[in-house]
This record gives sequence, C-alpha cells and structure tokens, in this order.
Amino acid sequence: MKINQIPIIDMIHNFCAKYGKILEICKQYSKNLVNELGNTTKRGVVPKFSDLEVIALSLIAEAMSIDSENCLFVRLQSYKNEFPNLISRRQYNARRKKTGKLCNLIRERIANEIDGNETYFCIDSKPIEVCRKSRASRCKLGKQNYDTAPSFGYCASQNTYYYGYKLHAVCGLSGVIHSYDITKPNVHDINYLNDVKYDYHDCTIIGDRGYISKTMQLNLFEEAKIELEVPYRLNQKDWKPIFIPYAKARKRIETDFSQFVDQFMLNRNYAKQIEGFMTRIISKISAFTIMQYVNYSLGKPIGHIKYALD
Repeated sequence: MKINQIPIIDMIHNFCAKYGKILEICKQYSKNLVNELGNTTKRGVVPKFSDLEVIALSLIAEAMSIDSENCLFVRLQSYKNEFPNLISRRQYNARRKKTGKLCNLIRERIANEIDGNETYFCIDSKPIEVCRKSRASRCKLGKQNYDTAPSFGYCASQNTYYYGYKLHAVCGLSGVIHSYDITKPNVHDINYLNDVKYDYHDCTIIGDRGYISKTMQLNLFEEAKIELEVPYRLNQKDWKPIFIPYAKARKRIETDFSQFVDQFMLNRNYAKQIEGFMTRIISKISAFTIMQYVNYSLGKPIGHIKYALD
C-alpha cells in the first residue's frame, strides 16, 4: 500500500462509520413510522436505497458541514463499494424533500428522549439570510407564492437589514430544540407565542425583551399555565432587575443559533425552491439534535457537537 493511500482509506472508513452510527439511531427512533425495509408505506416500486438511508445520508452531510449536494455526491464516488444501492443526485434531492416530515418526527422523538420532562424553556428568533440585499430582486426562491416568499427584515441585535426569513425556536435548558418555525422577517416574535401555547403547558418560558407583552403573558398563563419571563425595559414603571439565573439560561438558545451558523452554515443557501429550503432547515436541526443525542448517550456534555461523532 502506498503511503498517500492511507489518508484516503481512513477518510472512507470515517465517513462510513459516522453514517452507520446515524443510521442506527434513525432506525431506533423510527419504530411504527417505517416498515421493516426502512421505507414509509406507499404504492409503487420498493426502493433499494431506503427512506431511512436517505435521511441518514442527509444528516451525516450536515453533521460534516457538507451543505452542497454536488460536493456530497462527488465524495460519494469514492464509496461505491460501501453504498452499492446509492441513488442518483436527482433522486436524492427529490426523496430528501419527501422524507422531510419523517426526519422531523424522528428528531422530535430524540428530543423527548433527552429531556422530555423539561419544565423550563428558552425562546428566541434568528434571521436567515437567503442572499445579499443587492441580489434580492433576482432571487427566485419562493417567488411563486407571496405567502412563502422571503422579504426584507431588520435584525436589532446586529443592527442590520437582511433579505430572507426568520427562524423561531424553543429549546430546553440543556439546549435541545423542541419546536421551531420559519416566518417572514416582518412577523413579530410575539406572534410565535400563539403557536407555542398549543404545544406547551404548565411550564416557564424565558425570552428576551422582544417578547414583552402583558396581554400575551396573561393569555399564556390563562390558557396553558405558561409563565413567560422576560427582562424589563428601563423605562417601564414597574421595572425590576434581571433575574440572573434566567439571564444565563437564555444564553443557551443563543449558543444553539451560533452553532447553527458555524458548523451547519445556516446562512448559506443553495435552494432554488421553498421546499428545498425547508428541507435543509429540517436536516440541519435534526443533525444538531442527533449529535446532541450521541453525546447524551455517552455521558458527555451534549453541547460539544463538534466532537460528537469522533
């Protein structure tokens, strides 16, 4: 064996080992969702490359910061023996969109396994830029439907305008994302709380000053027994100092968003259709949750996702 072949063999083994680990987790948490072959029940020819394998391939790509399908399939040319039933890039793209719902259901089961009994949550939003402002008029993403099209928005924390969407998320104190949604940037953060009250009850949700609303606080408590804790503004008449434990806890979701941008390249968009864009978001959040689960199962800090699959 030549010396220059050793790194290539190690890389192949490393990729396949990580892929196999994620596939086993998907199989473990997809019971009653797929058949014995790993496919959802549907008519037609039974695919040799199962739905779970499509999901696992999507998740390992996101986990290894491979967010380009073209780059992924170029690398897979070296793994033909390990993936004898590998589908084409076009088939992978189409089936990845169709299995997005299944992927999210698996993610929800894993999140509940890690901290399903959580009673304290953090809520926040994150801008997702789909392209530069100067290219907004030429961006075709979602333009077929005004309700799903991106738009201009303002990010107060970064003091900048952007063109894209807004990611809303709720996570536990451990950092596990329990629910999320994508809206236009001009949708106020408070509006997401209308969805939250149907999914949570008898708990405390910690937010920033963007969620200040006495009306919403009262509504959440009366309908779902949810206590919404937000810091006061300095000009409020009933101002109180920030409760330090809540302020520290809220940084957990900010760390999650930072990891999305860093390892999962949240702001890099290659999608041409809204379905593809949403599928990528699902894959990124699901891969993030699975790597947290790997650390959780090994007794390691779940936030150290960069080293989860090593």
